[in-house]
Amino acid sequence: MSDLALVCGGSGVLGSTLVEAFVARGDRVVVADRAADADDGEVVMHRAVDLTSPDAVEALWDGLDERPRWVVNAVGGFRPGRVAESEPESLGSMLDLNVGTAWWSCRAAARRLEAGAAIVNVGARNALTGGVGSAAYTVAKAGVVRLTQLLAEDLAEQRVRVNAVLPSTIDTPANRASLSPDAIAKAVQPAELAAVVAFLCSDAASAVTGAIVPVYGWA
Repeated sequence: MSDLALVCGGSGVLGSTLVEAFVARGDRVVVADRAADADDGEVVMHRAVDLTSPDAVEALWDGLDERPRWVVNAVGGFRPGRVAESEPESLGSMLDLNVGTAWWSCRAAARRLEAGAAIVNVGARNALTGGVGSAAYTVAKAGVVRLTQLLAEDLAEQRVRVNAVLPSTIDTPANRASLSPDAIAKAVQPAELAAVVAFLCSDAASAVTGAIVPVYGWA
């Protein structure tokens, strides 16, 4: 029987590319996102859920017919701004979207996943370097890195792996509209990032846990 992957944030540009990567290798996928599209038979199943809500995330997991083997947390959002200019709503939004969604998903997964399963969180290059002008976003993504490292230690005895990928700029329609052609030429393609995630969610990466993997492209 094919493995089941849960892709949180699976309706966005990166998320939909992740879904395609899992399906292409024969996995079935549950797409968890605010938007609920029609199910594609028994291969791609959509669940409408507010991933910033711990209760909603728990309900999502309770409603699954089987435990996924692969969990990817790809929800995120970006707002520019320096610390001195920040507003409470902006900080709260960045924390909820970036580290909060990963936290609640990881909490639910940690209670249910079995040996041989894997979690991959999507962080950002800003978590390790740079980030001037995007303070709240950078701090939130740094939280994703530490969450990943701590959970990898927590779940080591259960033989559940936890890793993170850190892309730089991703080539998306929104970024193409706001960035220069030179910047986009150096950006990471969604399919390139999805390939790294798919590797981490495979038996080929059975010895990899606690890794923070840079996927910077040529930036």
